[in-house]
Amino acid sequence: MGDDIDTPVDPGMQVPSPPFALVADLEKRWHTLSDAEKLTAETLIEDASDKIMTDCPRWTEASEATLRRITCQMVKRAMLNPDMAGVSQGTQTANGFTESLSYSNPDGDLYLTAQERRSLGCGVQRMWSIDLANGETSL
Repeated sequence: MGDDIDTPVDPGMQVPSPPFALVADLEKRWHTLSDAEKLTAETLIEDASDKIMTDCPRWTEASEATLRRITCQMVKRAMLNPDMAGVSQGTQTANGFTESLSYSNPDGDLYLTAQERRSLGCGVQRMWSIDLANGETSL
């Protein structure tokens, strides 16, 4: 009875439990992973789920499909450049040909894009004003 008092979520609502995705979900969206990649993916899925819960207080309002999709996107980004930690640009020259690369996530960080944040309802900004004469705010 006392446990229900502190629960911020409607008890009738189905709230997904972390982690929000499985390695199989990531493989469906990307490619078959090696055994070593699967171990890394499991850890990153847990970390991504935690980041969503930490950064987006309204994560409980998102659907299971949205949480799964965004978790997989975060993990895929983090795993794309595994051997290029710390590199933000690279140039190779051979026989008069030059190749220049710039990595979008060289450190393999887990992050939410602006679109993903909108999908999760975190950080939604609203316009408001303050009446300087009386200090009242309005939306």
